[in-house]
Amino acid sequence: MARVDEYAECVQGYLKQYASTKHSIQQIETQTIFDTEHHHYQLMNVGWIDNRRVYGSVLHIDIKDDKVWIQHNGTELPVAEELVALAAVRSVSSAKAVAERRQPRWR
Repeated sequence: MARVDEYAECVQGYLKQYASTKHSIQQIETQTIFDTEHHHYQLMNVGWIDNRRVYGSVLHIDIKDDKVWIQHNGTELPVAEELVALAAVRSVSSAKAVAERRQPRWR
C-alpha cells in the first residue's frame, strides 16, 4: 500500500501545483477534487466567460491496480512523463503511467 500512497501524494502535489497557476481569464477558477479513499483525482475549470458557463474536467487521474491511470488530459502537457519525472515517483516506470485512451488489449 505504500506505493499507492506514494503515487497519491505525487498526483495530489502535481494537481495542486497546476491549480495554483492563475487562469488567463480571471473569471475562471481551477479547482482540485480529490477522492483519497478511492484514489480519484481531478482538476476542474469553473466560472464564466461573458455569458457562457465554463465547467469541465481539465485533468482526471486515477490510481488503480498499482498504476497511475490518466483518464482524461485536456491540457497540452505531457502529464505521464511529468509524473514519472517527479522525484517522489522514482519507482514509477513509464509502463506504470497508462493512458486510458488506449484500448485495454493494448495496455
